[in-house]
Amino acid sequence: MFRVLLWLVLVWLFLRSVSRLGRGISQGMNAPRQDAPPPAVGLVRDPVCGTYVVPARALSAGTGTEMRFFCSEKCRRAYTSR
Repeated sequence: MFRVLLWLVLVWLFLRSVSRLGRGISQGMNAPRQDAPPPAVGLVRDPVCGTYVVPARALSAGTGTEMRFFCSEKCRRAYTSR
């Protein structure tokens, strides 16, 4: 009797896993596709430590063509103290 119950539980688990796998595959096939990749963002290099940062999130110093971008306040202070 114990073996029969064990086999029933195993068969149920197997069928459940196959059902969930099939449902996941069908949901993945019906998902909307993104035809165009998102636009690339230009990075700028920190003149002190050399890391690349996104200009919108970076700290800056200077104006116009003399604008410099920094990854941290520490790097900006080190550059301006030169």
